Amino acid sequence: MHQAKMIINGVPNTSDNVVDVINPATEEVFAQCHFGDRDTVNAAVSSARGAFPLWSNLSDEKRKAKLLEVASLLESNMHELMELVTMESGKPMNGLNGIGSGMELGGSIAWTQVGASFDLPVEVIQDNEEARVEVHRKPLGVVASITPWNWPLMIAIWHVIPALRAGNTVLIKPSPYTPVATSRFVELANSVLPAGVLNLVHGDTEVGTAISEHRDINKIIFTGSTPTGKKIMELSASSLKRLTLELGGNDAGIVLPDVQVSEIADKLFGVAFHNNGQTCAALKRLYVHESQYDEVCEALASIANSVKVGNGMNPDSDLGPLQNARQLHIVKSLVESARENRGVILAGGRELDGPGYFYAPTIIADQTDGDRVVDEEQFGPILPVIKYSDLDEVIRRANRNDAGLGGSVWSNDLDRAADVASRLECGTVWINDHGAVQPDAPFGGVKQSGIGVEFGVQGLKECTSIQTIKIAKL
Repeated sequence: MHQAKMIINGVPNTSDNVVDVINPATEEVFAQCHFGDRDTVNAAVSSARGAFPLWSNLSDEKRKAKLLEVASLLESNMHELMELVTMESGKPMNGLNGIGSGMELGGSIAWTQVGASFDLPVEVIQDNEEARVEVHRKPLGVVASITPWNWPLMIAIWHVIPALRAGNTVLIKPSPYTPVATSRFVELANSVLPAGVLNLVHGDTEVGTAISEHRDINKIIFTGSTPTGKKIMELSASSLKRLTLELGGNDAGIVLPDVQVSEIADKLFGVAFHNNGQTCAALKRLYVHESQYDEVCEALASIANSVKVGNGMNPDSDLGPLQNARQLHIVKSLVESARENRGVILAGGRELDGPGYFYAPTIIADQTDGDRVVDEEQFGPILPVIKYSDLDEVIRRANRNDAGLGGSVWSNDLDRAADVASRLECGTVWINDHGAVQPDAPFGGVKQSGIGVEFGVQGLKECTSIQTIKIAKL
């Protein structure tokens, strides 16, 4: 049985508090996770603090080289890590449109390689006979990463690599639902990184609270729900920690009436349902003009009824299970709410037989703003299709939601689509696509969807502080 151990100062650590890890496709225990506590967090922070002088004073080229070694380790251990991701998260090895654990590992490798390549040169803003003024980017110290269960390894990479590249040392706490692949990644990374540079502590609320309150942690990077992000922000306030919070999304897509439905239906379905809808920046509310509403609904329902839902280890599976029983309950509750509120279930709307947290991909018509399945983030295999008649009105409706992570516009008229995109209140807008993030383009939310950005040079800068040096010339 797999053992997800903690790693402090380069050494694996166990504890007496051992928690089972469930495979969501079988509901069977496939691993055990060793939980830490407040004392474990203190030890990990002390280890990271002790390693900071060495790591932060390494040259940029040496830090880059170490991170590229980490990327090579991910690549050489790719199949093992893919299997661990599939067993703990449920996502298929291949998945719908190739978005599964293979994509998660490929993305992890790419983000590590690209993230290692960024530079933050000294910026000179004045250099004349009077003075030279330079802006330097300096590492913060100890950065804590708290990751979710939906993309456990890739989001860990998103947090860890820029923090390390900037010269910080790191403590990571994975989700207790999905600790195994991250534990293996940290173990591999510690074979090439200096001891104490990357530490890992498993745990639940006690560990998360200890991290949030710890005065020797300089920054927290968190991906997860808005309520938890607010709690982290509250607990961190006493020490004025820096924060990057990528929180919940309820992304709206607007289909303009000039499109050919047959040309976009497969893509619309894919961007809503990959990873079973368990992606912050998945399409979650689809607004369609009344002239094409029935055609879009029919096309999406047909696709939903054709995809294969099953164990992620089966190479034919398009979609796997929900990751945990709690999320399955949320999905069932939202569908039942729609059913009771005049919603028309065009496909799915039912839990699948057998073990595992499986739910049929579900298309829902005749719901609108104000209904739970539209207003609340489903984070599962549900897509409400919402009718509109007036473009200005639908933009207002899309913006009325508290979330502001991503959005999309679908049209053959790219200029018109770009104009609509500029009016959407969200951190990223895609045109004729949705959720397609990349390592060199900044990504983050507005409103209740977060603070700060990740990826690219902009994300790297968030792992630093500014020091301005003014040299007066005598």
